[in-house]
Amino acid sequence: MGANLIGGGATFRVWAPAAHEVHVLGDFNQWTPSDASRLVRDEGGRWAGFVPGAADGMTYKFHVVGEGSEGFKRDPYARELTPEWPTPACIIRSATSYPWQDWHWRPPAFHDLVCYQFHVGTFYGPGRERRVATFLDVLDRIEYLADLGVNAIEPLPIVEYSTPRSMGYNGSDLFSPEMDYEVPAGHVDAYLPTVNRLLMARGKSAITRDQLAVPINQLKVLVDICHAYGLAVILDVVYNHASGDVRGQDESIYFFDRRRPGNDNDSLYFTDQEHTGPVFAFWRSEVRQFLIDNARFFVDEYHVDGFRYDQVTVIDVQNRPDGWRFCQDLTGTLHYVDPAAVNVAEYWGPEPAVVRPREQGGAGFDAAWHDGLRRAIRGVLAQAAHGRDASVRWQPVVDALRAPGFGDAWRAAQCIESHDEVYRDRAPRIAHLAGGGDTRSWYARSRARVATALLLTAPGIPMLFMGQEFLEDKRWADAPEFHADSLIWWDGLALDKAMSDFHRFTRDLVWLRRRHPALRSEGVATVLMDDGHRVVAFERWVPGVGRNVMVVASLNESTLRDYGVPFPLEGEWVEVFNSDVYDNWVNPWVAGNGGRVWAGPGPHHGLPASARLTIPANSVVVFARDGGD
Repeated sequence: MGANLIGGGATFRVWAPAAHEVHVLGDFNQWTPSDASRLVRDEGGRWAGFVPGAADGMTYKFHVVGEGSEGFKRDPYARELTPEWPTPACIIRSATSYPWQDWHWRPPAFHDLVCYQFHVGTFYGPGRERRVATFLDVLDRIEYLADLGVNAIEPLPIVEYSTPRSMGYNGSDLFSPEMDYEVPAGHVDAYLPTVNRLLMARGKSAITRDQLAVPINQLKVLVDICHAYGLAVILDVVYNHASGDVRGQDESIYFFDRRRPGNDNDSLYFTDQEHTGPVFAFWRSEVRQFLIDNARFFVDEYHVDGFRYDQVTVIDVQNRPDGWRFCQDLTGTLHYVDPAAVNVAEYWGPEPAVVRPREQGGAGFDAAWHDGLRRAIRGVLAQAAHGRDASVRWQPVVDALRAPGFGDAWRAAQCIESHDEVYRDRAPRIAHLAGGGDTRSWYARSRARVATALLLTAPGIPMLFMGQEFLEDKRWADAPEFHADSLIWWDGLALDKAMSDFHRFTRDLVWLRRRHPALRSEGVATVLMDDGHRVVAFERWVPGVGRNVMVVASLNESTLRDYGVPFPLEGEWVEVFNSDVYDNWVNPWVAGNGGRVWAGPGPHHGLPASARLTIPANSVVVFARDGGD
């Protein structure tokens, strides 16, 4: 479908079953309709033709003659658009113009993923207060992210939307990367040295200015460099609805075959349902295929490593059984095309159904966002923020540690901050919640460490939101009028010791997770829950192997000494992590266990051994039988 270059020209193919005529007009025929520009219709309502002389970089549109009107329409499969909103033209682009160098790349196993979510337009880059940041600006943070230890990035949606700024969830042209995230050809010289430094530092070849000047290649080089630095790229895609703006754009996908307006059921791609924009007509096989083609396109042409699907609940609930069948067809296709690409659903229903295989009646997604742990951790933080004598109930955390109902614990994607949670006037960031409003107090710092440690030692696929790793306390926003109080403060890593210390803490904690197989595995059991002392302890292990790890968390504002905790095995346990050391790094008053403890015999809470521990105030300490790896 769309425009595809072949020898001597390009083929054009588009679906418009109710159209009377469809022409393709562009630079190759001086935008003049003729018999030669008219496409031929097949029995399924697809129009196709070959145009000799059509070449890379030429612009085009379809001219559709329908029952209700006639005029231009953008190609729904256009790889790139010109920046002339509201009537951009489509650009013919070669699928092979970027020289990929990720031949040996293999993404992490699903259960090993540690994700980092961010918004390209506000994430990083000089002058973010006044301009939209770009794909190439993200390159300045690749070494930082690799050092942090995350192994997957999850940018908010990056496809074209018609507004100047956006969270990204109002896509209008699903095959074209957002134009505002691309750098014009005249400005790529400023980025080329960084691009080639990053490539050559990993033994890759430099690319040319002309290759980087092709706008779609800027997203491709970002993916290529991410792979070179061990980072998978998981795209956030929106298949439940399109932007509401398409209704007011005469050249959009809306009423594509130009039927007589008045009945939304005749809008070809959409139903008359609404979810912040028109909902796709999943009952039409061609619409389902259009969306499946979009996912496969990004796997094939952009080498992405998976997807996070926005609000699959809408697809299911509003369109059953057609939406459910679409999800099955989507995941089945992608599992066939690239079994290593992860498919993560945002699904606020009975999650196990959405991650069950198709043959068991499920939708076939690999994992699903889960809010149990997020709600539980934020809940105990809010309770602890009421002071040393406030009641803290660990039961919700215990119940959510292993997301209930999931056959595999890793299939629950977990977070305590996300783009939705901490956007503009929504929920506070962890630093604010933990400190009861005083985001730089010891209470905020120490409790935030506990929250982050619980996330990164629990089962599931953990995700950090931009700035969370260094105690950012401001909510985020995508519009300049909010930027004074919403852009993450990168300078804080150098100017704010609380931020730099917290960054060190998060970095070491992420690498702890990656070093110890038990922290990425299925085994988890709560061994102690003491609401009176505000302590919880749980065991992690690799089923059938062992490699046991013990996690002990406290929201007690005083250090507990000689505190008994059950252990699953007798003998020496190494204190592999102590969050207290990171406060005013290196904390001169750190409390701990001298690097190791001895678990002696004698049953305790049903386990065969126990140890007497020092548990620092508001802390997490982790013990293991070995050093990891």
